[in-house]
Amino acid sequence: MSENWISAFLEAQSGERDAARNTCLAYGRDLKDFLAWLERRGGTLKRAGRDEVEHYLIDCEAQGLAATTRARRLSSIRQFYRFAYEEGWRTDNPALQISGPALPARLPGTLDEGQVERLLARARDHGRNPIERARNTCLMELLYATGLRVSELVSLPDAAARGDPRMLLVRGKGGRERMVPLSRPARAALADWLTIRDAQQERARRDGAAASRFLFPSRGQAGHLTRHRFHGLIKEIALAAGLDPSMVTPHRLRHAFATHLLSGGADLRVIQTLLGHADISSTEIYTHVLDARLRDLVLEHHPLAGPPPGTDPEEGPQ
Repeated sequence: MSENWISAFLEAQSGERDAARNTCLAYGRDLKDFLAWLERRGGTLKRAGRDEVEHYLIDCEAQGLAATTRARRLSSIRQFYRFAYEEGWRTDNPALQISGPALPARLPGTLDEGQVERLLARARDHGRNPIERARNTCLMELLYATGLRVSELVSLPDAAARGDPRMLLVRGKGGRERMVPLSRPARAALADWLTIRDAQQERARRDGAAASRFLFPSRGQAGHLTRHRFHGLIKEIALAAGLDPSMVTPHRLRHAFATHLLSGGADLRVIQTLLGHADISSTEIYTHVLDARLRDLVLEHHPLAGPPPGTDPEEGPQ
């Protein structure tokens, strides 16, 4: 019965609620681990109460699992039991009142405008042939111009980019749609890529292959460029640009998009809409990033921010 409950929950998340594939995979891993823990103690998902959930989380901590992992597992269990309650399988949600582990406040890493310019410049000549170089340029320009999540970017439908659009219609988390504007460089890169892509697709059609519905097609199972391949690609471009590859990710470029907009005077609500955040609190983290950058700027350049005269910054007063 327990396995069937998990399967039904995952099907509902994937179908009715349109959860991302990676989200469903994470739910499945977390719930199967919780179920295995219960079964070793003679328990079941149907009978588990608040005590069992709390003891499971304590056991996870004893195993040395990070606070973020434990918080995610609690969230998975809570979502599962909410579904079980809605389906009438349970009369309560035993995880509802349990507080998760305290998570450290982490500011998102970002890139400055000079670093982004270097990345965009190197993308233009990175690739084995003109097709790859045009695709890479388009990917990087779109990512920085729109702040798309990497999954949203690589799975963009071909139809979204037709007609020299000023805006892209993006389908994000939970199936929510939003419009994001395109910069002039992004529109130019998109137009160049579409010309090459269409010629490539026409040759494929003449050879009997089906046309792709994706803007960035691939012969893999997904039918489009994968997140994994794009992660590797952006690392290659970072290396070519003389940047530390470990500091450059698609998500960091998304952060750069938001931070640079905010520092340029954009309204926080506008940035929330562009990023596709359901809650403004997710967007407010960028105000802290900007505060930190402004503080560093003052400490570095303000004439009175240095050590008092006659002191050594390393050793203090003489």
